[in-house]
Amino acid sequence: MHAYRSHTCADLNTTNVGQEVRLSGWVHRVRDHGGVLFIDLRDHYGITQVLADSDSPAFAEIEKLRAEWVIRIDGRVKARDASLVNPKLATGEIEVYATGMTVLGASEELPMPVFGEVDYPEETRLTYRFLDLRRDGPHANMMLRSNVVRSIRNRMWHQGFNEFQTPIITASSPEGARDFLVPSRLHPGKFYALPQAPQQFKQMIMVAGFDRYFQIAPCFRDEDPRADRSPTDFYQLDVEMSFVQQEDVFAAVQPVIQGLFEEFAPTKTVHADWPLISYRDSLLWYGSDKPDLRNPIKMQVVSEHFAGSGFAIFAKLLENEGTQIRAIPAPTGGSRKFCDRMNAFAQKEGLPGMGYIFWRKAEDGSGMEAAGPLAKNIGPERTEAIRQQLGLNEGDAAFFLGGKPETFESIAGRARNEIGRELGLIEENAFRFAWIVDFPMYEKTDDGKIDFSHNPFSMPQGGMEALMGNPLDVYAYQYDLACNGYELISGGIRNHKPEIMYKAFELAGYPNSEVDKRFGGMVKAFKYGAPPHGGCAAGIDRIVMLLADTQNIREVIMFPMNQRAEDLLMNAPSEPTNEQLRELRLRVLPKDA
Repeated sequence: MHAYRSHTCADLNTTNVGQEVRLSGWVHRVRDHGGVLFIDLRDHYGITQVLADSDSPAFAEIEKLRAEWVIRIDGRVKARDASLVNPKLATGEIEVYATGMTVLGASEELPMPVFGEVDYPEETRLTYRFLDLRRDGPHANMMLRSNVVRSIRNRMWHQGFNEFQTPIITASSPEGARDFLVPSRLHPGKFYALPQAPQQFKQMIMVAGFDRYFQIAPCFRDEDPRADRSPTDFYQLDVEMSFVQQEDVFAAVQPVIQGLFEEFAPTKTVHADWPLISYRDSLLWYGSDKPDLRNPIKMQVVSEHFAGSGFAIFAKLLENEGTQIRAIPAPTGGSRKFCDRMNAFAQKEGLPGMGYIFWRKAEDGSGMEAAGPLAKNIGPERTEAIRQQLGLNEGDAAFFLGGKPETFESIAGRARNEIGRELGLIEENAFRFAWIVDFPMYEKTDDGKIDFSHNPFSMPQGGMEALMGNPLDVYAYQYDLACNGYELISGGIRNHKPEIMYKAFELAGYPNSEVDKRFGGMVKAFKYGAPPHGGCAAGIDRIVMLLADTQNIREVIMFPMNQRAEDLLMNAPSEPTNEQLRELRLRVLPKDA
């Protein structure tokens, strides 16, 4: 017999009754039923119930066991009485009568329980992550992640993509986040960088003549943490294709993502209609460039109904250039109580409040009337025009925000989400996707300078000619895939012509010499015949987070950092030794220096 096991803890059933077997695993739980001991023995695959009575040669040793000891059990398979069958276990029809037991690894007193899904503080869970991962929920999440990655690989290979690995130690480049720098021992004073993404390498793979590339790539970014983003590193499905337009990228990616969600969320509706929504329309309709389309609410501009109206706040606001009034329809939200609650929500978000109108049965019974402070100020004609524009009826409401769109769009988006949740309008158990396209190439920074708004390597729509006008009017062949309020994919058709690349970076303040210094390898490659190419990257962690139905990305990462970018298990970051600093010719400045 094998030294440790003849079967796993999920293998045995009634066909094994009477057999002598050997199992190894962790003591999940010990129960003493007055002279009869029951052990739930757990391994990676499942749980088997082991019993020992006073006649068992192993009884005395089994009495000493505690939770999470690793043991080996020798015994004989018995059928359970029909009344004792456990349908929740794959092995629930049998149990193993122990004839021998060996302790393979004893455990100290546990700092946190493994049995049951106790909601323990995250700091404790991350400090003892190896224990946390023994629990059913985290263990299932990691297996889901493994199976998702395997499925992605199979789907990409099936579509004719080839997997290649790109360097982990490389040069720093401005890609929208801070680099993690690595000092060079052989070249004192110089630093490598961990790649924010394999962007330049995958483009050079296209120049090298490999038509369809993918990689499950580690990426490193020194970012502020969020619930849906790791502060240090993450994995992405990295994709690049030659001789393509953005529609070709969409056609290649949709079957992979669609199939993935259908495979791993079989009880949910995975919508196959992936609309294309411009970045500008997405902000207008949803207040976000990653809209949750399960919420049917679509915001609209209603400025004309307030211009010159009796509501002085909005009327005066509209006299300023670039201002708008936008409405958030709220079907079934037509009660003063609900409107007051949403007004309070807006105040918590830092606004003075939200104006609102709701429509109800007229007090004289003659039909429908508009109610609320705004309705009284602008009159029945304007309120009726608003109602008709928004397609609302009796029992519905609308909320209003005004100003320059960039100052209130994000709050409007959050209000839209809150209204949808409060009114039960959000489609449950579903995934809805949308491609967000036509991103602006540039944006104005707080200090008035022009900078790239997204990926600096995207091709400007209109090519060189577009770059000769106002940079803020230039759109890029840049696209994102949104799903249920999250960005899952970001990509673009690349700028593969050196002269257009130089001009694009020049507008963002990078002279040709700086482009050559930072992107010398890629620029050099483009001068020797570069094909039109494009691609994208999909966040593995975020995909698994959605499939696992959790809102915290750390729940689907094997060994995550905490919110302060600390590895509590391995004590990282840590202070270097003086010897390490001397070898790298570095010194650490005091915190107050």
